[in-house]
Amino acid sequence: MEQSLPVRILRDIAAVFVTALFMFPILWWALASIKPISAMFDKDRVVFFDFVPTLINYGVTLLGMSRSQLAIDAGLGMGVAGTEAYDSRRAIFDSVIVAIGSTTITMMLAVFAAYALSRMAFKGREGFLNWVLGQRFMPPIAILIPLVAIYKTVGMRDTDNLIMGYIGLMMIYALMNLPIAVLLMKSFFDDVPKDVDEAAMIDGATRWQTFRKIVVPMVRGGVAASAVLCFIFAWTEFLLSLFLTTDIRTVPVKIQTFVTSTGNEWGFISALGTAAAIPSFIFILLVQRHLVRGLTLGSLKE
Repeated sequence: MEQSLPVRILRDIAAVFVTALFMFPILWWALASIKPISAMFDKDRVVFFDFVPTLINYGVTLLGMSRSQLAIDAGLGMGVAGTEAYDSRRAIFDSVIVAIGSTTITMMLAVFAAYALSRMAFKGREGFLNWVLGQRFMPPIAILIPLVAIYKTVGMRDTDNLIMGYIGLMMIYALMNLPIAVLLMKSFFDDVPKDVDEAAMIDGATRWQTFRKIVVPMVRGGVAASAVLCFIFAWTEFLLSLFLTTDIRTVPVKIQTFVTSTGNEWGFISALGTAAAIPSFIFILLVQRHLVRGLTLGSLKE
């Protein structure tokens, strides 16, 4: 039954309110990144929009500008560290390399594993799926100490070899995201009727050709959705990066270094945090069509 006009209006108002409630912290974070310190720490009132915006925080964190060349007395920050302490270009580069590399590894493994679990029956399959899901339940901190020892023993710490440090971080992120990617991709493959595979093989296609040329293109929305989630998980991960690397500093680890002996550099923290959220939004915008397709694959039934 169609809802009445007053009910629809109330529903829309409630939806706008809930959305605004969740978006307000992001807006406040973005505003803090362009506030001078005098507005951020005004003890007499809460400053919302009545301040003169400044891009100093972005200039220092994203462009490596020197603090001495900027208007320090206009409210740059509280810390005493030099320019290199706040220059985050290397951290952004490290995060991009690690997030893209781990996402690539995860999806290469997840697509093959999910297809096999969806199409091939074997003894213990359900138990194996439960085991895969159980791996996601394990908190990373539970394996942190043995993981650090293993990485040091096999030479995968960045202090021993920088390249191996990148590879090691990619591998552990891929391992962390693999269970959720496999389960997601299996659900997408399950939504494609097995009759499609059988029809292709009757026409002479091999299992590999059926997989590569027919089934995978049909679930590319699912691949995009899973890749986006894996990228975001790797991009925002903090604990493993903090303990497994020293020279490699991803953005979350870099942000925590902005806590100085004289206080928290909230301007720099919010500027880098806001900038770090942009790649995730761009990634989602680029694949939004595939994301919508992935969310609607449930309409395709056998």
